[in-house]
Amino acid sequence: MSHPSPFARLAAGLVFAALIQSCAAQGPYVELKGQRYSIEIAEDDAARTHGLMDRTEMAMDHGMLFVFQDDIPRAFWMKNTKIALDMLFFDADRHLVSVQHDVPPCLADPCPAYSSGAPARYVLELNAGQARKLGLTPGDELTIQR
Repeated sequence: MSHPSPFARLAAGLVFAALIQSCAAQGPYVELKGQRYSIEIAEDDAARTHGLMDRTEMAMDHGMLFVFQDDIPRAFWMKNTKIALDMLFFDADRHLVSVQHDVPPCLADPCPAYSSGAPARYVLELNAGQARKLGLTPGDELTIQR
């Protein structure tokens, strides 16, 4: 019985790695000003209530997208959230309406609420500093890929 050459094993390993990366790239993501973020989607009450609670870290290219069925002013808090975040509020057309920058963790009550200041259907939470890094301005469009 012949064994594959080292080159054949290397080629097979590279193909396998490419397939794994391709599968990972197929997960849900958003794009904002040319930057892609892998996301978790919170679109039911339980997921929206829990959000990013108890997380001690989040990859810089990751975020959480909160999806609602209506357009009303939104208010978020950071109870039991252990990492600082940017909160980006988008309308039904996925245009940026406001940003809450560098929202600090809140580990004890009372936790302040951070408002969209305008009707919003989507809220994207990213690591603190990402909104400024992207140079976001009202009207910037969010692309969502599920």
